[in-house]
Amino acid sequence: MDSVTQIVLGAAVGEAVCGRKIGNKAMVWGAIAGTIPDLDVMLAPFQDSVQYLSNHRGFTHSFLFAFLFSPLFAWLLLKIYPNGKANFKDWTLLFFLGFVTHIALDSFTTWGTQLFFPFSNYGVAFYSVFVIDPLYTVPFAVLLIWAAFKKKESKVRTKLNYIGIGLSSFYLMVTVLNKNIANKVFEENFASQGIKYESYISKPTPFNSILWSVTAKTKEGYYSGFYSLLDNQKEIEFTFLENNHHLLNPYKENPKLKRLIEITKNYYTVEKSGDRLMINDLRFGQFNGWQGDEKAEFVFVYDMVEKEDELIIEQKEYMFKPDNEYLMAYFNRIGGKK
Repeated sequence: MDSVTQIVLGAAVGEAVCGRKIGNKAMVWGAIAGTIPDLDVMLAPFQDSVQYLSNHRGFTHSFLFAFLFSPLFAWLLLKIYPNGKANFKDWTLLFFLGFVTHIALDSFTTWGTQLFFPFSNYGVAFYSVFVIDPLYTVPFAVLLIWAAFKKKESKVRTKLNYIGIGLSSFYLMVTVLNKNIANKVFEENFASQGIKYESYISKPTPFNSILWSVTAKTKEGYYSGFYSLLDNQKEIEFTFLENNHHLLNPYKENPKLKRLIEITKNYYTVEKSGDRLMINDLRFGQFNGWQGDEKAEFVFVYDMVEKEDELIIEQKEYMFKPDNEYLMAYFNRIGGKK
């Protein structure tokens, strides 16, 4: 999830653990705990694209990190507050839960989180919530800020914090329910249209859990489609994309390429552009995919070229810039208007 959401969640966890003892300091340190796992982005300038993709949401987002570093941070906090009311156990629990709730929440998004690193570098992803979702974050943040203005001994403060945690957790479960509803519609359409697939990924579109996208993998390529829970009709018009995986045959044993394909979970297409190959990560789809535009720009594209017997793979910068017309059409599509 985005940094603001992780700060809010971490602060609420800190309040739940130590709020009664140390007041708003618990929120502050909880927010810090909720931010620490994402500090792996600081290594980005020193890594190429594939290395960054491999390491982001890696060690710092694993259970191992939470177990190892929670006591260390607790020890540091005791040095900062030697006479404080929070003890070593309190600080350890604050950081442990701050880390674990961070990585657990990230696992509900599309990117994938390496929970079991170093035993496995598989990115666990439940694909039920977009990385930025105001309905998860805003009510949670409002209740947390409200609680922060109450005295630490106040029962109202405790209730507000737990209501925020409860509402955000409930909403997360709603996204899972919405995903299952959308999946049923997708599967019905696959069956009625005679689409035989090996597997599929469904995920919410940006900023909501109403409009869902699906990508179904076949031997020849991928079918993609969209369904809003507010659609009057359940018939889905799928777009087919050829995978063109054969274009990568000369490089298929390259470890960097193999790792990139592993990261995409084998949901990718390949395009040729001059002496370069473009690898499109289908887990995140296309910016205009919901408009049925086959030529819409993919969200994540990796440019691959061979130079002096070395394979260079770099992520392309986003070129898509939504305007007011696009945004209006997008919100209308969420509302069920095709």
